[in-house]
Amino acid sequence: MEHVTIFATSEEAAGYDRFDHGDAQFVFEQLTSVGPNKLVEGSVWAFVDWVLDDLSGLEMCRRLRADPRTRDAHITMVLDEDDPEDRRRAIKAGADDYVIGPLDRKAMLDRVLALYATHQRPSLPQVLDLGELQINVAGEQARWKGQQITLRPNEFRVLRFLAENPNRVLSRQELVDALGKAGDPGYLRTVDVWIKRLRFGLRSAGAGHLLRTVHSKGYVLDLP
Repeated sequence: MEHVTIFATSEEAAGYDRFDHGDAQFVFEQLTSVGPNKLVEGSVWAFVDWVLDDLSGLEMCRRLRADPRTRDAHITMVLDEDDPEDRRRAIKAGADDYVIGPLDRKAMLDRVLALYATHQRPSLPQVLDLGELQINVAGEQARWKGQQITLRPNEFRVLRFLAENPNRVLSRQELVDALGKAGDPGYLRTVDVWIKRLRFGLRSAGAGHLLRTVHSKGYVLDLP
């Protein structure tokens, strides 16, 4: 089944139920100022509110276009009112189109489905090239200075999310949410196992210094 992620800057969107349509599954996620809080898989659509708490909708559009995970997403700017100047600025900032808000789950789905069948869905970046660290997303393999880092699937996904958010402290809960494991409190303890195995894999490949623990806060992947 094809996975389609619908990101929205409204807090309500994170609670919307998924929608299955044919061989595609549409899942709603909240979009924050730091970008996607989960591993991005499949096609990406984004609904960005004109006014946000900590930055403008225009700046959010620019950030999405600069992020390899979302640069090819279909972005809809949700305007407060139908103002010609706001429409112009939205398109200039990188939005594909615009709509007058507010939008609910049905309105978002209707808009996505109207374009989904004809929308050219580019593939996500297949390789994350981070200098001496390379992550082959499609092949689920990671290398440090050309040497393969031996990892199990969950440890690979943890490394991938850390690498997509370098130099940022991520809590255990954020890692659980990123891997789509939310809802089971047992997974918070499992994070420690994932991190231990990831550390062993990195150390074996000569990259043991990359992963750092920040006491009582979480973990960070230190990259130049």
